[in-house]
Amino acid sequence: MTKPRRTFIFITGGVISGVGKGVATASIGALLKARGLKVTAIKIDPYINVDAGTMNPIEHGEVFVTKDGYETDQDIGNYERYLDEDITSENYMSTGRVYQAVIQRERSLGYGGKQVAVVPHVPLEVIRRIKAAAELHDADVTMIEIGGTVGEYENLLFLEAARMLKFEFPQDVLIGLVSYLPIPGSLGEMKSKPTQLAIRALHATGLQPDFLIGRSSHSIDEPRKEKIALYCSMQMEDILSAPDVKSIYEVPLRLEEQGLTDRILSKLKLRTRAKNLQPWEDLFRRITSSTKPVRIGIVGKYISTGDFTLSDAYISVLEALKHAAWALHRKPEFVWLNSEEFEQNPKAMAVALKGVDGILVPGGFGTRGVEGKIMAVRYAREKKIPYLGLCYGLQMAMIEFARDVLGWKDANTTEVDPKTTHPVIKILEGQETNIKEQKYGGTLRLGEYPCNLAKGSLARKLYGEEHVLERHRHRYECNPEYRAAFEKAGLCASGLSPDERLVEIIELKNHPFFVASQFHPEFLSRPFKPHPLFLGFVKAAGAKK
Repeated sequence: MTKPRRTFIFITGGVISGVGKGVATASIGALLKARGLKVTAIKIDPYINVDAGTMNPIEHGEVFVTKDGYETDQDIGNYERYLDEDITSENYMSTGRVYQAVIQRERSLGYGGKQVAVVPHVPLEVIRRIKAAAELHDADVTMIEIGGTVGEYENLLFLEAARMLKFEFPQDVLIGLVSYLPIPGSLGEMKSKPTQLAIRALHATGLQPDFLIGRSSHSIDEPRKEKIALYCSMQMEDILSAPDVKSIYEVPLRLEEQGLTDRILSKLKLRTRAKNLQPWEDLFRRITSSTKPVRIGIVGKYISTGDFTLSDAYISVLEALKHAAWALHRKPEFVWLNSEEFEQNPKAMAVALKGVDGILVPGGFGTRGVEGKIMAVRYAREKKIPYLGLCYGLQMAMIEFARDVLGWKDANTTEVDPKTTHPVIKILEGQETNIKEQKYGGTLRLGEYPCNLAKGSLARKLYGEEHVLERHRHRYECNPEYRAAFEKAGLCASGLSPDERLVEIIELKNHPFFVASQFHPEFLSRPFKPHPLFLGFVKAAGAKK
């Protein structure tokens, strides 16, 4: 039996971080999938953390959770949304995870008593993981995004892994560079020199880019392409423009227009079926034709970084809202609301929330901004504004209801107030030991779990199913001792774990839309398959006026 051919495309970054490597990786994967190929994607992060779970979202952005319960970088979410595939933990690695595996193997004599060296053993472990992920997903093409920027010390070992794999399989490996071409305001001219230097830095690692995706506010003109081609030993056809666009879901179409897919297929000598980009074209039409706005207020605390607004901490939430809005032919507009500011100025909260059509409280941890979130929940409940709570947003809704409707003024979560006499939110069974022993990384309730939906509930109506699977990331839960009191007062548990111990969804009676989930539905939303809870929320918000 002939062994399946595996091919690999590495995506690296030049000049600055945040240039769009993740979107480029996902877009190329989507284009190859549209040609009938099996595609998977891997993210390599250069930090020492074993996973992304313990990092502050303001510093690193959203933590995306895979179905098998691994806490990863937000780019894994982009891969899932573009490829419409579940990405598993095998597709994610960091310096810390790789070193951990090498050290554990050495401790168990996996290297047969040899001296273990940074090179070649660390790059070889990277290559082993890449090949294993390709086999697991039976991929014709495996996309590998290397985090960071070419020229940094941190990602040298991953670039060495790319060099070694390309040396082993020269016909099966391509190197792509996503680089930034600035247009300084004082000059008014696009400058290619930073990208030329990035390519030179890539040369220093033994790699030559097979194609370049040039990011800028404008398209790359011919003189710039000619200069890059001449000084960097590239064909002009392999230099593509990726100017700023209104929606990241436009990127696959713009790359396809420039012939990138055909160039990749030719270089890898892959035979494919006729392309089918109709779903992407239909999505783009919906995006551009959706002009009637729906305004969603997002009440969080991972919003500001210095003088700038940070959206990366809630990127899956934003994308899920967009998917739902576009499916309903609405134009999503977001109002960023800092819950800590609400605590300092409650009157400002009423002003800020007055113009929104829906209020969403996303996930989070810790004590900061809790009271501000509770105030926002109360406003949504009393003013009959559609409300969607996610994870911590469910817990805040339970606390608010307990305080204001049930009259338990000190009701709280034991995460915030361990001494509350009404712990409506308490720590999950078995988590006390983890906290006591300071075992925080990878110990939350993580990954995919089943949920049963109550007959006659709004949740079951929205899903159209009785049993669903959703992804979790939490350490605290609704206290089952208080469930009857909540139900009697009108806040119902419409989704439960199969053993009926854990509350997964709550909904409020006599309200246009007041739903919250302990899980994170945003992780399952796709541009072609909006999540039912987000669809219901945005539809209710759109009908508010």
